[in-house]
Amino acid sequence: MATQTASQTKKHPTLNHYDIVIVGAGPVGLMLSTCLARWGYRIKHIDNRPEPTPTGRADGIQPRSLDLLRNMGLKSAIMAHKPARVYEVAFWDPPKSGKGIVRTGTWPSCPSFIDARYPFTTLLHQGLIERVFISDLEKSGVEIQRPWTITGFTSDEKADPEYPVTVELAHVDGTFKQTVKAKYLFGGEGARSFIRDQLKIGIKHKDPISYVWGVMDGVVKTDFPDIKMKCTIHSAHGSIMVIPRENNMVRLYIQIASSEEPDFHPRKTATAEEVQERAKRILQPYSIEWETVEWYSVYPIGQGISDRYTLDHRVFLGGDACHTHSPKAGQGMNTAFLDALNLAWKIHLVEAGFARRELLETYEPERKEVAEALLAFDNKYAKLFSQRPPQASEVAAASTHTQQSESSVEEENEFIKTFKESCEFTSGYGVFYKENALNWHPAHPAQSHVILHPSKSNTRLMPGRLLTIADVTRVVDANVVHLEQEIPLNGSFRIFVFAGNPSVTAQALKDFAANLEKKNSFYSAYARPDAAQVSHHERHNPHSFFYTICTIFAAKRPEIEISRDVPALLARYRDHIYADDRWDRRVPDAKAAAHAKMGLDQEKGGVVVVRPDGYVGIVVALEEGSATVDALNQYFGAFCTKKLGGEVCQL
Repeated sequence: MATQTASQTKKHPTLNHYDIVIVGAGPVGLMLSTCLARWGYRIKHIDNRPEPTPTGRADGIQPRSLDLLRNMGLKSAIMAHKPARVYEVAFWDPPKSGKGIVRTGTWPSCPSFIDARYPFTTLLHQGLIERVFISDLEKSGVEIQRPWTITGFTSDEKADPEYPVTVELAHVDGTFKQTVKAKYLFGGEGARSFIRDQLKIGIKHKDPISYVWGVMDGVVKTDFPDIKMKCTIHSAHGSIMVIPRENNMVRLYIQIASSEEPDFHPRKTATAEEVQERAKRILQPYSIEWETVEWYSVYPIGQGISDRYTLDHRVFLGGDACHTHSPKAGQGMNTAFLDALNLAWKIHLVEAGFARRELLETYEPERKEVAEALLAFDNKYAKLFSQRPPQASEVAAASTHTQQSESSVEEENEFIKTFKESCEFTSGYGVFYKENALNWHPAHPAQSHVILHPSKSNTRLMPGRLLTIADVTRVVDANVVHLEQEIPLNGSFRIFVFAGNPSVTAQALKDFAANLEKKNSFYSAYARPDAAQVSHHERHNPHSFFYTICTIFAAKRPEIEISRDVPALLARYRDHIYADDRWDRRVPDAKAAAHAKMGLDQEKGGVVVVRPDGYVGIVVALEEGSATVDALNQYFGAFCTKKLGGEVCQL
């Protein structure tokens, strides 16, 4: 559902003026385009291919990315293609004696120590995923212009402060040309980015060892028992990774050359038949034959990262234009999604007048640090099982291992530690952002005794990390819902008011609402000018385009009466009032499981600010008086355009 924002009321000087030009309609470009189109921005989106990806390319959607797609309302369209789901990974190695390969262990792809909604990897080819986004873009009035390419651009904020980017476009056959003006330009054209080259931004290669891989999608006939599982196979004849796919297909990654070999050449190639023969040797004593081959490719893989993601915060890069790595962990498309999401909501908040332009300076460090971690992880992941096969007991211990108590003196071995780190990262839940104006830290401009942080309180929520998942009961209709999914991706900050015991927090809630209503509060300062005319059925943004509020009581649903327990301002969000009355196996003894999982007092509660992308920004206590809202005024004042609460901080 499109979010109506102030950006839609602003006219562009001509039809050749755009908010953003997006080059490349792969995962990163489509995610960025979809977000900004829903929020009302005028987009020119081109791609040099005549049609979406017909076969092959990326295929893995990790658990965190599936959360995001559900939050966007796109998950059901993805799952309608009946993708394969990988719950476990099987590991095959040469036996200690004899020839061939044997299964040496299996482990969950998303073990139980990760609190995930969807503890599996979803697998289907990139073209089907692209089409889901393209269909959604059409609903927002955006069409991908194909096959067009970018031939040049300039960015000059002094010459044109509002539309500083001039972009030269052309049909790939040279028959048509077009010059457009834009506020932003985004390069999502992949590893051979024209925009990155024109900016003279270099690529640092992190690992001198590179590989040439053959990859083949097809339907096979085989007696290999784990063909429907993700498998890592090592044999005397080489290595294979098996990835199950939609429509009875399977993808095989076959390593055909390594830079460690004396005759290595990065452009080494092989025919499909040669790669199939190698796969047959690797899988012995099992047989494999191909009924059909849908896609086949040979390509070199090296670890590289762009020196910069932007030079002027008007022209940006994302996805493969910024980082390349092996396909083994299935992170390329997922990292691209999060690149685009991170940039989208920041552009939105700046262009909608909510945040100062300096907010855009957080895109590169946040996403580049994640890419650095990805490359370090990718290197470690590649070596994890190549040094020695794990013992069955280690696999079992790693799969079921949970956080140890402080009194435990048992030391995790390197395998278990690496396994846990790897699973968290590959699932997406291990991705986090470091300290900055958006992610509160002890040196942040906002300073108050009510600010809660794991370093000085019992809260388990860490700024810069994802909000913990939790089930609650919606009061108005008694539906059990996923709290973290209740607010869609609408570009708003999510304010979760954990209201504790209503009899304990009644005055604190009243004071919180009263201070929100003050003219210079972070909430009222960005009120909708049309608030009086907003439909009674507007669930998420009745007062402001920049905030959505949820109130969660540590009580059973029948005990909560909205008209009695909820101040009028919060009660306007009737569909976002919940009872924290669902049992959770992770906190089996808690009376209010959601409060307990967040590490918030089940009597007194607390307030959690979550960024538009689902990451925690700040956690504060819910206290009587003005201190709670005062602290939030200081937090938002660190990057907002208006003076809040009597003082303003700087980025």
